[in-house]
Amino acid sequence: MTERETGTAAANGAGAELEVRTVRTPTLDTAYAVSGPETGRPVVAVHGWPDDIHCWDGVLPALHTAGCRVYRPYLRGFGPTRFRDPARPRSGQIAALGSDLGEFLDALDLGDVVLAGHDWGARAAYVVGALWPERVRAIAALSAGYATHRPDAPLPYALAQAYWYEWFVATGRGRRAMVQDRRAFCHYLWTAWSPGWDFSQEEFDETAAAWDNEDWADVTVHAYLHRWGEAPGDPAYDTVEERLAAPAPIQVPTIVLHGAEDADNLLGTTAGKQQLFADGYTRQVLGGVGHFPPREAPEFTAEAILSLC
Repeated sequence: MTERETGTAAANGAGAELEVRTVRTPTLDTAYAVSGPETGRPVVAVHGWPDDIHCWDGVLPALHTAGCRVYRPYLRGFGPTRFRDPARPRSGQIAALGSDLGEFLDALDLGDVVLAGHDWGARAAYVVGALWPERVRAIAALSAGYATHRPDAPLPYALAQAYWYEWFVATGRGRRAMVQDRRAFCHYLWTAWSPGWDFSQEEFDETAAAWDNEDWADVTVHAYLHRWGEAPGDPAYDTVEERLAAPAPIQVPTIVLHGAEDADNLLGTTAGKQQLFADGYTRQVLGGVGHFPPREAPEFTAEAILSLC
């Protein structure tokens, strides 16, 4: 059973009105956009952090032309998506993101889905592909590798340097930045993570509106504190966390795209992962691309997704 509300909460990349719908899941009222042929093959495209559903704008035309029906949900803490229970912990842990995605697929009764995920969206897709693969045909993951969720896992110092912002939020100054200066902070990250990408202020502002969600800062801060063992998770996801700790192998074919110039998730985070994928793993490194392949290389991103449809 779904509840849908239609509105014009944002504008799409072409400047036209974007219709945003809402589906009720056990945890969230999840806002999403859907486009393409109504009877098309389902693709669920999940954005990352700090980003929103507009990251897929340049990818959509090729997917629509190929006959895909594309669903783009806003993650918890982004855009019009809201928690149903005001008392629910505003967790950003990966188990929560993956559970949200699984509940989204269930609520819309989507099956044989290709999951396309960037950054946080890729991590959510990995959870579904490992624990609830029944609805999934394949995964196209961008800019994020699959690994153990244990906070004490080894971490190269170069990667620790790249992840400085994840520890910054453990300080009072960092938490204030998430609340009071989020646009400037994220603008810096976009620039630093993709040094060769010349994005427009209009493109940035269009996406930054999704971070005005009242839960965005809390979800963001918790995501990184939990990742490094500095905050407990939502107990509702304890079983999922236990299953992921090994980590559980991905059960569906997976393609990973990784920008050669990604200054956030360094290239080593997606290398040598074949043993974690039970049904095939292909990794493609994109020259001249940073952390945002859907925005920087939309044609190549669309080609990779369509190869799995």
